Amino acid sequence: MPNPFITGGVAVITGAASGIGRAAAQRAASSGMKLALVDVNDAKLQATAAELRQLAGADNILATVVDVGGFQPMQDFARTVVDRFGSPTLLMNNAAAFVAGGAGGILDPNENWQRLFAVNVLGVVNGVQAFLPSMLASQSRSFIVNTGSKQGLTNPPGNPAYNTSKAAVNAYTQNLARDVRDRAGSTVSAHLLVPGWTTTGDAAPNPSAWLPGQVVDYMADAIERDAFIILCPDNETPTETDRKRIYWNALDLVLGRPALSRWHKDYKQKFVDFMARPLNIDEQ
Repeated sequence: MPNPFITGGVAVITGAASGIGRAAAQRAASSGMKLALVDVNDAKLQATAAELRQLAGADNILATVVDVGGFQPMQDFARTVVDRFGSPTLLMNNAAAFVAGGAGGILDPNENWQRLFAVNVLGVVNGVQAFLPSMLASQSRSFIVNTGSKQGLTNPPGNPAYNTSKAAVNAYTQNLARDVRDRAGSTVSAHLLVPGWTTTGDAAPNPSAWLPGQVVDYMADAIERDAFIILCPDNETPTETDRKRIYWNALDLVLGRPALSRWHKDYKQKFVDFMARPLNIDEQ
């Protein structure tokens, strides 16, 4: 499968002003792509756009403040992008909101749930609905990458609103991937990017975390291998550990164990023992 960073292609990236989105935009610009960038932080977005214009040329960069949680704003943005650059060959629905878990846990304020679902879930849905029709019509090899989270796969206690929103992105992207795979004449594929610990924003680099550029490079290589889920390691957590945690969580449902048994006192030692053994799955 070709690399998603195609010379002459068009990249649409949300959450593009920092972190993984910014690193993806830098790689796209260096690859000779046209870029349509979205963020809600105008100052950071314009600074990123100014830097990328030095790589890709002023005419090849479009930077717009858009709330991805709004259906009509994303529709309007898509029309602008397609009119100017043509249909995207890479759509990265990367924008995300994070609200630290409050003392109420499952009873966190409703506005936390509303905001996280508006950005993390509907932001992805709105991005796909805005751009997928033109991507299908173009019949060009195209890629959709939705950014998920390990918290949406293993569901650790502490922030149920964020976990639930990212679990929804996981479910949605599986449905999206099946749809575009089976749709007659489709040349679009969909992928779920699940970063590990990544140094983003203004944080100082942590030796245990990956840099955003490492995540983007890993993502590109995985898409070339036609991977659906792109489960990124980091310098602290290897992929084998992530796979074990995900597998244990799935077994809660299969075996009828208590919800999130990894954190249940009666299963604590069983989980420790499980993690100490090699993962043995008969993959077909």
